[in-house]
Amino acid sequence: QVQLVESGGVSVQSGGSLRLSCVASGYTYGGYCMGWLRQAPEKEREWVAGIQSDSRTSYADSVKGRFSISQDKAKNTLYLEMNSLKPEDTAMYYCAARFGGDLCSSSPRWFPSWGQGTQVTVSS
Repeated sequence: QVQLVESGGVSVQSGGSLRLSCVASGYTYGGYCMGWLRQAPEKEREWVAGIQSDSRTSYADSVKGRFSISQDKAKNTLYLEMNSLKPEDTAMYYCAARFGGDLCSSSPRWFPSWGQGTQVTVSS
């Protein structure tokens, strides 16, 4: 069992910055794929960024150059640094993980473990 707890979501103005955190506990051994996904009201959940156990990262085109995913393995913590925020970034942001191998996918169905979400609201 893996537990994920996100934090850091707040309301900010357009152009602002935020850093989201996700602390993982439980079975966190071996290779893994972790990601940040988001869901806006009345929209499907979408993948934002991913990171593998070897620190390879990938991003959705909509956030490339503005968002940065990173990890602190000593703290079992995943981060999402968000800059130049836009109103369309408003969503509930979820941390997700798949342990037991370092293959990654941008499909929400790839991830068996999810956090409860943290709300990010960007006002214009």
